[in-house]
Formats: sequence, structure tokens, C-alpha cells
Amino acid sequence: MDERFYNRVGGDRISSRQIDELIGLARGLAADGRLNQAEVEFLQKWLAANLEISEQPIIHTLYHRINQILNDGVVDEDEHTELIDTLNSFSSHDFELGEVLKSTTLPLCNPAPSPVFNGRLYCFTGTFNYGQRKHCEEAVRDRGGLSGGLSQKTEFLVIGAYATDSWKHS
Repeated sequence: MDERFYNRVGGDRISSRQIDELIGLARGLAADGRLNQAEVEFLQKWLAANLEISEQPIIHTLYHRINQILNDGVVDEDEHTELIDTLNSFSSHDFELGEVLKSTTLPLCNPAPSPVFNGRLYCFTGTFNYGQRKHCEEAVRDRGGLSGGLSQKTEFLVIGAYATDSWKHS
């Protein structure tokens, strides 16, 4: 059997492992709030090694952005800040000791769209600060919106602030 066959058959498992590993790398690299040249180059090498077998757009996008950053051989202050912010957003770093991990802000809409309720279909997943999912759905219906399961008709996907098994990679 060739490697492409195993990548095709085990694609979901490989993608899941890649995202788990990238989240861990992002947390570790950004933990002290600083990135040095060697850390950025290490991330570039990891992304390059995983690029060929990856279906994950975040890996491709991050790889191309890091190549742009390293193109001149120096990570300037603006590039450093952008990369730290990206890694922190991706790895949901803003949790307190003992707190459940929060969901990520990537690769979602930025800036977040303004909610429109009248006749719009909302789908909720995760655990919410506002309350139980049924309370969130009720609040949308009270404002003239609709709620239901995820489908092609969904116009707003609302992800709770805290990671759960139902949203495995946050």
C-alpha cells in the first residue's frame, strides 16, 4: 500500500490529529507572549511537513502567512504581534486556572456580523454564558428569529464560549 492510500483512508483521523497538535504547538509557542526567530521557523517546518497530507485550510493559510513573514528573513514587530494574536486566538489561551477551555475565535467571522433576527435561522452549539441552549434559542425566537439544527439553511452558527466534546476542536 502506498502512503497516499493511507492518507485517504485515515484522512479524518489525520486531520483531527493535525489540529490537536497545531493547537498544542500554538499554546506552547505563544505561552510567554513572545516568539523568537527559531520558534517561527520551527512552526514553518511543522506546517510544511503537514501541508501535503492536510485538508485543513487553517494549516494552508498559516503556512502561507508564515512564509510571507519569513520572506525577508526577519520577523518585525508588526508581524510578531500579528502572529502572536493569531496563535492566541487559535489556541484559546485566555482561560483561568481551573477553568474549562474556551472556544477559539478562528477561523470565524472577524468582525462578527451584526445579528439580524427577523426570520433568520440560528443554530447553537457548545456551552453558553447566557444560559442553556434552550434559553438562547428562546431569546432568538422572542426577537423574531428561528432556531434549529445545522443545515445549509442556517444563517447564523452561534458557538458557546466554552469548549465541549460537541465542538471538539473548539
